Amino acid sequence: MRLSRAFLPTLKETPAEAQIASHRLMLRAGLIRQTSAGIYAWLPLGQRVLRKVAEIVRQEQDRAGAQEILMPTIQSADLWKESGRYDDYGKEMLRIRDRGDREMLYGPTNEEMVTDIFKSYAKSYRDLPRNLYHIQWKFRDEIRPRFGVMRGREFLMKDAYSFDLDAASARESYRRMFRAYLRTFARMGLKAIPMQADTGPIGGDLSHEFIILAETGESVVYLHKDLLEFDVLSADPDGTGDPSPVVDFWTSRYAATDEKHDEAAWDAIPADSQVTARGIEVGHIFYFGTKYSGAMGLRVSGPDGTPVTPEMGSYGIGVSRLVAAIIEAGHDDDGIIWPDAVAPYPLAILNLKPGDAGTDNLAERLYAGMGGDAVLDDRPERAGAKFADADLIGYPWQAIIGPRGAANGIVELKRRATGERVELSLDDALARIRATT
Repeated sequence: MRLSRAFLPTLKETPAEAQIASHRLMLRAGLIRQTSAGIYAWLPLGQRVLRKVAEIVRQEQDRAGAQEILMPTIQSADLWKESGRYDDYGKEMLRIRDRGDREMLYGPTNEEMVTDIFKSYAKSYRDLPRNLYHIQWKFRDEIRPRFGVMRGREFLMKDAYSFDLDAASARESYRRMFRAYLRTFARMGLKAIPMQADTGPIGGDLSHEFIILAETGESVVYLHKDLLEFDVLSADPDGTGDPSPVVDFWTSRYAATDEKHDEAAWDAIPADSQVTARGIEVGHIFYFGTKYSGAMGLRVSGPDGTPVTPEMGSYGIGVSRLVAAIIEAGHDDDGIIWPDAVAPYPLAILNLKPGDAGTDNLAERLYAGMGGDAVLDDRPERAGAKFADADLIGYPWQAIIGPRGAANGIVELKRRATGERVELSLDDALARIRATT
C-alpha cells in the first residue's frame, strides 16, 4: 500500500470520548470510526487486522474439526419463543417487526437457529458428532456502550455449536474446543488464561472464560504462575491429538476471576506462585447439555433405535473485541505494538526523501521484494511525521531509507517492539523480515 494513495485518516489529538488505550489508539491510527453509539466502521487498516484475527480463529476451528457455515443476522422470534429465551433475554435484544408484522430480532447469539437447522437434517446417531461454526456480526443493545469496540453494540463474533450423542462425548467436544482456544490466542501472541465462569443466559453447568492479562482489564484475576510459563504451541504443536494433557494441565492450576475467587484455595498456593492481575475476556465456552435440543424437539435415533436428545455446547470468541484486547496487551506511549501474526502490514518502508533517485529506487526494490505486502510511505512529509505515524500504527518492522544509506544500498531496519535498529543490505533486510512473518 502506497501511503500517497491510501485512505488512512490518522489523528494527532485523542478524541475526548476515548477512555482506554485501545479506543484511543484505534481512533488515532485510523483503524475505526464511530458511526453511532457503540457502532463502528472498520477502515482499511482496521479491516486488515480484523481479517487476520478472523483467519487465525477459522484455522483453529477447522483444525479442531468444526465446519464453517454462515447464519443470517436477522432471526425469527418464534425460534426464541420455542426455546423459552425470548422474554428472558432482556432489553439487550433488538426486537423488530418486518412488513408482514412478524416478530424478528437482530441475533445476539445463535443457539436457537443452529439447533433448528441441525434438527432439519440430523436423524440418526450416525449424524453425530458434529460441530458447526460461523463468524458473523452480532448486536446487543448495551445500556452503556463504552471503550470502543471492547464493549460495543455491534460486534464480530465466532460462535460454534457442538452436537453429541451423550454427555461423555459432549465433554470431549468441549475439551477439543478448550484446546483450540488456547492455540488460537497463542498464535496471536496472547497468553489467554481459562477460568471457570458463570453460564449466564446461555445456560448449562460447565463454562470457562478465556482471559488475557492487561492493566486496563475489567476483571481482577487470580492465577498460579505456572499458567503464564506454559507454551501451548510447543507442548501441542499440531493441535489434533488427544487434548487431555493440555486441558488437564490448565484445569489443574488455580485460575479465577474475582466473582469466582476462592480465598481458601488461593491461600493453599505458595505465595511465590500467586499472581494477581487484571484481565479482559476474549472467549467463552459452554456445555449446556439438552437445554436447547430438548426444548426445540431435536431427536435422533440411537444405536438401538431409541430416540436420543443430543447434548450440546457453544463456544464464542469476540473477534472484533480481540483486536482491541491485543492493543491493550501491546502498546506504549508512541502507539500500538502489533504481534507479527495480526499486524495490518509487516513492514513500513519510510522513504525519507521522495524524489531522490537513490532513495526512490531502493524503496521501490524493497517494496517489490515484499510482494506489495508492505506500506510504502512515499508522502512528501517530514521525517518526524513518518516516524510518528509508523510508531502509532505499530507495523512490526520499519525500513528507514535515506540518501546516505541508499547510496550504499543500505536499509536501516527498526523492530517496533524492542526499538532495536540495524543496518542491512536489502536482501538481508528482506530475510530478517520474512523470518518473522
